[in-house]
Amino acid sequence: MEADPRGREAVKRSLAFEKEKFNKMPPEEKKFYDKERLVNPYADSRILHNPLRGAGGVKKILCGIDIDAGEILLADNLKRNGRGVDLVMAHHPQGYSYSNFFDVMDMQSEIQSNWGVPINIAEDLLVSRRRDVEMSVMPRNHTKTVDAAKIIGIPFLNVHTPADNHVASFLGKIFASAKKLRLKDVIDRLAKIEEYRWARKNFLPGPKIIVGKPESSAGKIVIDMTGGTEGPVDMISKMAEAGVGTIVGMHFSEKHIKKARRSHVNIIIAGHISSDNLGLNLLFDKIEKKFGGLQIIECSGFHRVSRK
Repeated sequence: MEADPRGREAVKRSLAFEKEKFNKMPPEEKKFYDKERLVNPYADSRILHNPLRGAGGVKKILCGIDIDAGEILLADNLKRNGRGVDLVMAHHPQGYSYSNFFDVMDMQSEIQSNWGVPINIAEDLLVSRRRDVEMSVMPRNHTKTVDAAKIIGIPFLNVHTPADNHVASFLGKIFASAKKLRLKDVIDRLAKIEEYRWARKNFLPGPKIIVGKPESSAGKIVIDMTGGTEGPVDMISKMAEAGVGTIVGMHFSEKHIKKARRSHVNIIIAGHISSDNLGLNLLFDKIEKKFGGLQIIECSGFHRVSRK
């Protein structure tokens, strides 16, 4: 919550609103309500299976950006070979986190209002986009990977928005006081970050100008790295009207890119998986500072970088 670009007070208000909504529910509806929502503002991040129930600490983690049944079986194989792990950890949502991840999109409106877009416009544009994402998620098989973890009997969780918040906060500080940068300067600053350097060294997608030219002025730079998934296409024109010159993000659809060109807004893609790595690494640094060292087995696109 401290890393949330809306600010801690805004997050506390959202939790208070959720509690108010819960208190007004009929008793029958409360039976099906996830009470984790009263303390955890991020529906896309959950402990998905915990057979231990506090019966031991976590010291060894198999961590990947995407975890499916294959990685769960990998964890079982490690156990059979004397290299068992205490926890399997994913970044991208699975199970409950996946079926409800569109709920975190609501935070986008407040973030965009901080960029200068009127909140009423930001909220109104988000409605249809949120609905589209919800409809795309509904028919999926949400519990496939969680079921595998239950059969194997291994703890499983995923951390999505809290990690992405750390990316937004970290990059936001880098560019907060930046003035009169050109796009090539933005790329140079991103290229100094170890996760993006690692991606480039391994010939993986790293920072790249998608809309604009290296010599183009960046203008007002915003970091679009959290909020579940891409926002509404029409939001880009509203951001242009609010004075945004360059958006630095993880990924954008072709429709977003075309809209940015028409709106004269530069787009830089920092890199999706490399940005996910950055968020998880910043989060792990805080966890290790508080709870002590962890042994991380890297898999599924994750590469540990420590800044301790």
